[in-house]
Amino acid sequence: MTKVAWNTKELTVGQLAERSGVAVSALHFYEAKGLIQSRRTAGNQRRYGRDSLRRVAFIRLSQRIGIPLKTIRDALAELPDERTPNRADWARLSAAWRGELDDRIEQLQRLRDDLTDCIGCGCLSLDLCPVANPHDRLGDEGPGARRIDTRLCPPQTCCAPASS
Repeated sequence: MTKVAWNTKELTVGQLAERSGVAVSALHFYEAKGLIQSRRTAGNQRRYGRDSLRRVAFIRLSQRIGIPLKTIRDALAELPDERTPNRADWARLSAAWRGELDDRIEQLQRLRDDLTDCIGCGCLSLDLCPVANPHDRLGDEGPGARRIDTRLCPPQTCCAPASS
C-alpha cells in the first residue's frame, strides 16, 4: 500500500480506495447515491476531502450491521457539507442512532443466545416449543418469531427464553 502523506488534504479515488479498503467502483456508487462527494479537477479527475475516509468507514460499518443505504444517506445528510464534520457533529449523529443501534444490539444478542430455545415462530419442532408456545398460541398475536424479534417482542415486555 502506498501511504498518503498525513497532511494531504485531498485524495484521488485510487488513494481513497486504497486507504479505506473499498473498491473504486463502490466509491463511485456511494457518490452516485449521495453518500460522499468529490470535486473535479481541471482535468476532470475526482478529488475527495480527507474527511471522506471517515464517511466511507461509517458507511461500511453501518452496512455491515445491516443498516440500509437510505438510512445511512439520511444520517450523513445531517452532517455539514461546507466543512469537515467535528466531534459534536458526529455526536449528534450517534445520539440520533442510539435507539436503533441499541435495538440491533439486543436483536443480535437474542439471535446469539436464544436461537436454541423456542423463538415463537410456530414450528413447534424443538422440545421446548410446546412448553413456551403451547399449541402455537403466539401465532394468535401475529406472524414471525414472536419471542426473539425485538420488533414484535420489545426487551422490556418480552417473555424470558424457554430454558430460563
